[in-house]
Amino acid sequence: MTDVPGLDCAGLTRWLAREHPGVAGGDLTATLTATLIAGGRSNLTYRVDGARAPLVVRRPPLGHVLSSAHDMRREHRVISALHGSPVPVPPTVDVVDDTATNEVTGTVFFVMEHVAGTVLSRPEHNAAYPPEALRRLSLQLAEILAELHTVDPAAVGLADFGRPDGYLARQLTTWRRQYDASRSREQPALDALQDRLGDLLPDQDGRTGIVHGDYRLDNALVAGPPHAPEIAAVLDWEMATLGDPLVDLGMLGMYWDITSIAGDAGPAASAVVPGSGYAEFDEVVDTYAARAGVPTPDLAWYRAFASYKLAVILEGIHYRFRAGETVGTGFDTIGDLVAPLAEDGLARATPRRN
Repeated sequence: MTDVPGLDCAGLTRWLAREHPGVAGGDLTATLTATLIAGGRSNLTYRVDGARAPLVVRRPPLGHVLSSAHDMRREHRVISALHGSPVPVPPTVDVVDDTATNEVTGTVFFVMEHVAGTVLSRPEHNAAYPPEALRRLSLQLAEILAELHTVDPAAVGLADFGRPDGYLARQLTTWRRQYDASRSREQPALDALQDRLGDLLPDQDGRTGIVHGDYRLDNALVAGPPHAPEIAAVLDWEMATLGDPLVDLGMLGMYWDITSIAGDAGPAASAVVPGSGYAEFDEVVDTYAARAGVPTPDLAWYRAFASYKLAVILEGIHYRFRAGETVGTGFDTIGDLVAPLAEDGLARATPRRN
């Protein structure tokens, strides 16, 4: 098989040989091969072999692409800008609008170099590492997030990457629009959470930075020996922008506790489970605050917003699954997680005490 859904390998071979012969490694006498990388439930990610070195191609989903989501140019831009910063990212190769020529994907896509590493996404992935190594990995994840939030956007060419003023209010508007575009069933708890987040919208304290938008352990590649693993690259920057950094910290906390929120089966599975060695999230937050040089924050609203945001994302994936527009496994039960996430958000989004 030289083709996978959403990617024409023969077209990719021609494009790479023509546009990036150095990356191709000379004349490509055989068609590149591609494998859909499991784990991504939004944009499609492929490992490509047969060039000078392994590559990765990213493209939007096959159907029901929501407005303002799945922006390949933005993802390519932020990864390119952060290359050489304290935030580890894969080296990029190119971003291409293929909508007219339909040579490779028929969409905008981008190519980056493959970074060797392991994704820790399930409890069994912890077996290779001693508990202390996983604890240190937890704290490194927090330190990298703090480093991201202290990068000066203007210094890396991202001064116009977003509008920090009014960011939280616009986020609610954006995700309300995404939710409305994916409605196919009643979700009363999610509707209630959406309203409550608007009622309790916090005042922004003026601190802004580059926001990843989906920061979590399984969006990072882990490399190195088992006793001293390191985060080799942070992946999946499709929702990056400029805004309130605490949104990332709230998202990380929600994923840290996802098993207790939604169970440990299917798409809710996480490597972060009690007894494995990972730091408690309070220590993760303290480590972040120390590296960022800020007080330990109150994350109640941000944790509730994280549950809301993931619930809306999963409702969109559920919509695409019912329409037959998804590729991969695990989509048949993903819609079951929406209500538990909404209930978790409602429990956290309580009025602030005077």
